[in-house]
Amino acid sequence: MVDLGARMLLPGFVDCHVHVVDPALSHTTPSRQALGALPALRTLLHHGFTTVRDLGCTEHSVTVDLRQAVEAGTVTGPRMVVAPHMLSSRGGHGDKSGELAAGFGLEIGTLADGPQEITQAVRAEVRLGADWVKFSATGGFSSHHDDPTQVTYTQAEMDALVSSAADMQRPCAVHAMTDEGIRRAVRAGVRSVEHANLATHETLDLLAERGGWLVPTRYVAAMLTTSLDDEAYWRDKEPEMRAKIREHADDLRGRADGPGRSQVLIAFGSDAGVVPYEDTWREFPAMVDSGITPLRALRAATGEAAALLGREDIGRIARGAAADLVAVDGDPFTDIHATGRVAFVMKGGVVHRGPVD
Repeated sequence: MVDLGARMLLPGFVDCHVHVVDPALSHTTPSRQALGALPALRTLLHHGFTTVRDLGCTEHSVTVDLRQAVEAGTVTGPRMVVAPHMLSSRGGHGDKSGELAAGFGLEIGTLADGPQEITQAVRAEVRLGADWVKFSATGGFSSHHDDPTQVTYTQAEMDALVSSAADMQRPCAVHAMTDEGIRRAVRAGVRSVEHANLATHETLDLLAERGGWLVPTRYVAAMLTTSLDDEAYWRDKEPEMRAKIREHADDLRGRADGPGRSQVLIAFGSDAGVVPYEDTWREFPAMVDSGITPLRALRAATGEAAALLGREDIGRIARGAAADLVAVDGDPFTDIHATGRVAFVMKGGVVHRGPVD
């Protein structure tokens, strides 16, 4: 028996978009990346996230090893569902080659073009131990060489990618910012769309009609637009990124309320790694500020996230479910910032934070 006092008990939170390997370590050794991820895993768990979906993007399959280490109890952290890499076209969002390609013929990234090469890449991800397959359908804000409005795979290429993953019984998540890339991915049958920060209401309706989930990563978009004129914030960031945010700022702000007005299924995703790990909870108030109700935001991180991941054992408090429990100070239904006041965390029946007075 654990007496939690006057606190609200919730199912353990599920974050469906994290990167536990620090992007700053992406060009270091696998062992350095794994060691650097250990504090991130502990921080996520300490803040109430008992399950995470890691969407990769490093050169190595470190997250597969971390998933197994957590399962074995060797490492403390949330249970992990992983997509080791992000499949990308050459010149797309996941192509990190830059001048190395032109000068030395070297490629950096999980790169594939054309249906045959893409199918081979999908099968290689499954062979590595992928639970999910992630790919980029459009450019992004953080990459030098592309733009979020660019569509980087054809319909035929996306069809081949998603169907190859389905043949191997793996669902797909897609990085996509704008309408055409999202629409092609939805028509191909992706299970979740990540970001969609420039999507129109009509595109979100299409996703809703097809029964896919949106992971809107609202806090990142809000942070970038509100910090546009903050010189200190941009001091250590790429000027190209700031220029792209400025160019699209009006649409980013104007379409922020789209998910809240849509009937699309929403799952919680913080983009942890881009966001400091201790601040992942801030996705909750960012969602509410954009017009998503507190109830819908909380469901996004519990029952809806569990449904997206196909896990009936998490995201709920019920006999027979995993004993993933979080207690917070306050009532998040009336004060969503209570999600940042986690006082107790239990994962799989093991207490990781608390008990508390």
